[in-house]
Amino acid sequence: MRELHELSQNELSKLTDIPMATISAIENDQVNLGIERAKVLARALKCHPAVLVFSGWEVPLDEAA
Repeated sequence: MRELHELSQNELSKLTDIPMATISAIENDQVNLGIERAKVLARALKCHPAVLVFSGWEVPLDEAA
């Protein structure tokens, strides 16, 4: 989502007051995102927090509603 908004990690850090090192660690699966961070990042990225929390979620096509 950050890249879709053409934001650098530094720019997102400034928008959210989340340290750039933490953003990098989240993106590299070194730190859990967490609900509170997801809310803050979602506001900055103008999306629902679930988009960030469940970014890798896949449902097999034959099981989709």
